[in-house]
Amino acid sequence: MTSTQISATTAAELQIVQATHRYARGLDRLDPEEALSAFTEDAVWDATAVGLERFEGHEQIRGFFERDAEAIASQFHIITNHVIEFDSDDRAHGTNYVFSEGQTNSGAKFKAVALNEDRYVATPDGWRIASRVISALIPPELDGFDA
Repeated sequence: MTSTQISATTAAELQIVQATHRYARGLDRLDPEEALSAFTEDAVWDATAVGLERFEGHEQIRGFFERDAEAIASQFHIITNHVIEFDSDDRAHGTNYVFSEGQTNSGAKFKAVALNEDRYVATPDGWRIASRVISALIPPELDGFDA
């Protein structure tokens, strides 16, 4: 591998990690547009394994992020332990862990540790998340949520 290839790979990895962090920061700032900016137009966001829904495309994902922002009083997401593998010059897949905790406007509290399984695509605007499948690593804690 040449230094040019290493530099291109490092730049791509940095853009991918930044996209995952932009997603988390957007959620935590209750800014659906910032969170959405991490995704491709036709992206899939799937949290059915943790009891949420599956959304396809910017409009559906934006709707979920907007409803989430309206319901949340405060929250944080820590995304770490990225493992990224390149399938080609413009496609990659990988995993990362997320730790999230927060409280809704109604006082319900939540805490979750999950695995994000992602697919990434290089776009004219940089690398974006094309698909995110979220699954719990440990059972989530939901205090005050109705089952």
